[in-house]
Amino acid sequence: MQRISFHLWMVLAMAAFVFTGFGLTYLGPITMGTRPPDSPIVHLHGLAFFNWMVLLVVQALLVNVKNVKLHRSLGLFGIAVGTFVVVMGVFITIAGASITTLSGDGASVFYLSVVAPPSFAVLFIMAIRAVNRSAAHRSLILIATIAILMPGINRVYMAGLGAQHVPFVATYLTMDVMLALVLWKEWKTLGTISRTSWIGAAIVVVPQLLIFQVSSQPWWSKFIYWLGSLAEYH
Repeated sequence: MQRISFHLWMVLAMAAFVFTGFGLTYLGPITMGTRPPDSPIVHLHGLAFFNWMVLLVVQALLVNVKNVKLHRSLGLFGIAVGTFVVVMGVFITIAGASITTLSGDGASVFYLSVVAPPSFAVLFIMAIRAVNRSAAHRSLILIATIAILMPGINRVYMAGLGAQHVPFVATYLTMDVMLALVLWKEWKTLGTISRTSWIGAAIVVVPQLLIFQVSSQPWWSKFIYWLGSLAEYH
């Protein structure tokens, strides 16, 4: 029996957060007919991120069973899906900004939405450039996915565990535990952690340190309303 690799375990853990969180708040209510109708952009956004997670699981499985040839043959498709994720992440943020009142935790939630797409894009490009360095490539793909896990993790804590407010600290801690495990695995495998992985980790962690400082500023609210002016969302 083939042993499950560390990277496959990590991908399965990430997928569990995404599919559980959105299963509770999106897929489940749609199936039961209790979710109000959504705009097509919401479904396209969901399709992009679900496709990314499914592809990630498939690619990790292929490497786990040592079918590297098929894994590599899906590379261009993976680039297409990753690009789709970035584009839809930007579009859904603009669409959401067009209808928000920024009440409650709205300004901080939008910080997550604004930071995630460019963070994923930069990390994904770094992963593509490191494709010939397998350990760094795998680490960067995982780190890129960690950068967009916030919505799934939030939904698990809020809808699944009954958190009353957006669990920013708990969500970030969850991401950081995953990030630390990825770096630890690279160090254990190579005896060192590559510069690209350290940069990737910084791209995930540094925005966490700035969330409340940035989102509490008046100019941040003005920026969100400006984003919203770029689209009319119904």
